[in-house]
Amino acid sequence: MFVGLAAGVAVLGGGYFAYDHFVASRHAVTDNAYVGANIAQVTPLVGGPVLEVLVDDTQKVKRGDILVRLDDTDAKLAVARAQAQLAQAERKVRSLVATGSGLRAQIASRAADQARAEAQLASAQSDLEKARIDLERREALIASGSVSGDELTVARNALAAAQANLKAAQAARAQASANRETAVGDRDANQALIADTSVENNPEVLAARAAYDQARVDLERTVLRAPVDGVVSKRQVQVGQRVQPGQNLMVVVPIHAAYVDANFKEVQLAKVRPGQAVTLVSDLYGDDVEYRGKVVGFSGGTGAAFAVVPAQNATGNWIKVVQRLPVRIALDPKQLAEHPLKVGLSMTADIDLSN
Repeated sequence: MFVGLAAGVAVLGGGYFAYDHFVASRHAVTDNAYVGANIAQVTPLVGGPVLEVLVDDTQKVKRGDILVRLDDTDAKLAVARAQAQLAQAERKVRSLVATGSGLRAQIASRAADQARAEAQLASAQSDLEKARIDLERREALIASGSVSGDELTVARNALAAAQANLKAAQAARAQASANRETAVGDRDANQALIADTSVENNPEVLAARAAYDQARVDLERTVLRAPVDGVVSKRQVQVGQRVQPGQNLMVVVPIHAAYVDANFKEVQLAKVRPGQAVTLVSDLYGDDVEYRGKVVGFSGGTGAAFAVVPAQNATGNWIKVVQRLPVRIALDPKQLAEHPLKVGLSMTADIDLSN
């Protein structure tokens, strides 16, 4: 009896050893695995009231399909306003270019006025010198009686008039010089606004054109389109609702690009490498459908490390818990097309460690 029991234990032990050595040691298996996908959030980049919602939950969409339309009245008005400001800026720059030619002509005119004032000043100086000489001659003859008092008075008045004319000529020259300097300053100021630029690349025109382009982009953004192929989920928008930039309206799940995150125990991962083949079975289809996949990589930390409230192990009553590390597994797109999966579905993953 004891011999039979011992033989049975030996057989069982040998069978377990053989299974562990030839089968179990060459596979890493877990049923703690779930389907995932890089979900695309649909959020508006501009605010406004919702005019139309064209999709609903569970509906399949293609990239570029229209999902939501916002009321574009304000956006169209902004485009018209920006377009008018662009046209105004272009006209202003053309006016500055034309003004430059006029200011150059004005400087030439002021230069001529200055030359005329210089000539008038020279004439006034000559008249003053003549009047002074005439007065000195008459004053020298007054003692001899050759010059009457009236003639002397006329000479003195002529000198005073010549002096006044000289001061007027000097003032006219100063005024002409100031006018020319003003015209030069106006030309330089105008030139600074258009120097080394054309109407197309003038800073004011560029700024107005950028505002116009932004207004056009904002108008286009009143139509929200699907960012990827997938299935609409978590729709949270209704007609008439006023949405704000960044508000979550719905998500598009790219089920054709689904993957699996398998959470293996840390003691199972010693021989797991990227590129190894994986056989997967979903709870949805059962054992009738096997998916072929491959290991893509490992998460940077365990689930406990990334938890909202991480475990604090530095306590007196610490108990060791075997940790699990997420392993990303890529799936065959053809199989996904034949047997679609949904995000969050349970899977069983079996990694072939023999490779």
